[in-house]
Amino acid sequence: MEALLKFVQDEFVTKNELPSFSAGDTITVYYKIVEGAKTRTQFFRGVVIQRRGAGSSETFTIRKMSGTVGVERIFPINLPTIEKIEVNKIGKVRRARIFYFRDLTGKKARIKEIRK
Repeated sequence: MEALLKFVQDEFVTKNELPSFSAGDTITVYYKIVEGAKTRTQFFRGVVIQRRGAGSSETFTIRKMSGTVGVERIFPINLPTIEKIEVNKIGKVRRARIFYFRDLTGKKARIKEIRK
């Protein structure tokens, strides 16, 4: 059954060409929103909390602060409405899933940037 599921995912799911990013990176995701007959592009900029899964069912979670409220959004890697992803900053973290980042506020909520 798993082989059949993998075959269907590999054959029919469209793969997006995306830049490489990992937990701790600050990225901007541009995605299409359909409102009636109109479509518009909206962006979501924040820190990648985690990448989860593998293959065509992989997802990533982004967290941003909207005022004083933290907002998280989960995007599938192969979501057809994603137009592009920009990597704004590459962060230096020691874990693959930085859930402790949710509890940090102020200066402690900074991630050291890796300069190229």
